[in-house]
Amino acid sequence: MKSIKQIIDDRTDKTHKTKRTYISREFQDFGYRLAMELEDPEHTSLYIKLAKTVDRAILEAARRFVIDSNADNKGALFMWKMAQLRQDEHVIVKT
Repeated sequence: MKSIKQIIDDRTDKTHKTKRTYISREFQDFGYRLAMELEDPEHTSLYIKLAKTVDRAILEAARRFVIDSNADNKGALFMWKMAQLRQDEHVIVKT
């Protein structure tokens, strides 16, 4: 049998390992929160990379679009809207 202290220590260790231990920068936190809002935690690393490389205004616009919708697959809708916004930005900058 384990003592109560051992049980609490084991539980605390597991909690700290699964909690956002890989977040040390702002863009990582933004990417993590984006993944949780879009209910897509399995692609957290993708959202962190997007937060680092894509203009934040584009990400925020796509996020607002998805949150306002009733989509079943929020991650796919976010990617579609982000690609559309990036394409529109590219056309505007070119002309």
